[in-house]
Amino acid sequence: MANIVMFAILAIVILGSAVLCVTTTRIMRAATFMLFVLFGVAGLYFLLDYTYLGAAQISVYAGGVTMIYIFAIQLVNKSTLQGISERIHLGRMLGAVLVSLLGFVVVVCVLLKNEFLFRAYDMADSEVPMEKIGHALLGSEKYQYVLPFEVISVFLFACIIGGIVVARKEEKK
Repeated sequence: MANIVMFAILAIVILGSAVLCVTTTRIMRAATFMLFVLFGVAGLYFLLDYTYLGAAQISVYAGGVTMIYIFAIQLVNKSTLQGISERIHLGRMLGAVLVSLLGFVVVVCVLLKNEFLFRAYDMADSEVPMEKIGHALLGSEKYQYVLPFEVISVFLFACIIGGIVVARKEEKK
């Protein structure tokens, strides 16, 4: 029962922060709400007793990527940020709502067609050994994740280089 209550609390925090992240007009608040979402996802990992994934979520995403975003935000010229004002267009909002609903309907249809919901309910009591998860994460065969992991590390390296380039001051001639 305690797990269900904790899951409900984390789900509310994640969903609320995600909605606030995309609806706020202040960029630092959006980055802060994104940080709350990432911490909530780490909380879900800890709730599932995947302490390694929870720690990786906090250190890599909540710590590293969010700090890169915040540094990039701070490096942008404040006059550029102050001049940005957005107006809500009813047509764009209606289009976004329709596209979101269409995406939701597609996801529900795929889940129902593949009977994923019923299989997930039947498999909820089965436990996957940590060795199998480790082989799936670090294996290089089909349906294993070492290549995406390396691609993400190259992406983060490119972000670091981009941050250095943005932070470097231009010399006046």
